[in-house]
Amino acid sequence: MSAATPPTGPLRHFLQLRDFSADEINYVIERARLIKDKFKRYQPHHTLHDRTLAMVFEKASTRTRVSFEAGTYQLGGSVINLTTAGSQLGRSEPIEDTARVISRMVDLVMIRTFEQTRIERFAAHSRVPIINGLTNEFHPCQILADILTFVEHRGSIQGKVVAWIGDANNMSYTWLQAAELLGFTLHVSGPQGYRLDPARTGTPAASVLREFADPREACAGADLVTTDVWTSMGFEDENEVRRRAFADWCVDAEMMSGANPDAIFMHCLPAHRGEEVMGEVIDGPQSVVWDEAENRLHVQKALMEFLLLGRLG
Repeated sequence: MSAATPPTGPLRHFLQLRDFSADEINYVIERARLIKDKFKRYQPHHTLHDRTLAMVFEKASTRTRVSFEAGTYQLGGSVINLTTAGSQLGRSEPIEDTARVISRMVDLVMIRTFEQTRIERFAAHSRVPIINGLTNEFHPCQILADILTFVEHRGSIQGKVVAWIGDANNMSYTWLQAAELLGFTLHVSGPQGYRLDPARTGTPAASVLREFADPREACAGADLVTTDVWTSMGFEDENEVRRRAFADWCVDAEMMSGANPDAIFMHCLPAHRGEEVMGEVIDGPQSVVWDEAENRLHVQKALMEFLLLGRLG
């Protein structure tokens, strides 16, 4: 392996997808494919030997914790896991002070938290790269994994159609950033009151975003159909109201039949069969959700490597 090309310019963070250029996203995707191939062939890949990742969880997690923790160990590094209950963050220490201290002791920090402003404040006072493991507004690591999964199964996502069915949540807004960066069209459909906020989206071209009142119309001609739970973390008190509002937005076989014949289905998990997706879809032949879940591991390894070492030859 040739020597690393260290990142140039100011310290880089990954707080939302548009923090990277299209070229950088494509590099991370291709690097993840190489890292995954070595993983499958049991070849060591210890590019982050003697580096330490701190993980800060202010929201509960399964896939984010396992993928980042296992991935760091597989790269030869070590991990420190912090929660709000088990750290001074839970005792009202200013997040700026926590950032100043932690970033003097580790090489990289991943944060899973609530408002995007919290991770932005942390990053503003950090001496090391910060990764968004999920906020209320964005989920960029998941979309990186989703793009990697699409590339593996169907090739380049450029020029394709992705149908998002359901809530205008952190996933949908990150998919919109991906469409703008990577040159595909995003179809979005959700019930009235749960649609994309124009104040956040601006006025994307029709080649980037099309919104539909009918989810079946949104799925028509799609190369990828994807969804998420109707009630995101932190909105549990709205569960019954949302269940009624989203009743017609359950991805079923009829919706999938309107998509392209070789369309695939994704879900970032956890899934509620019979609510946002029927079992016949998520457990059916068009579903790639298990590859999608695994790919969090590989794409995040590539992401951490890139933030710390730059491009590797």
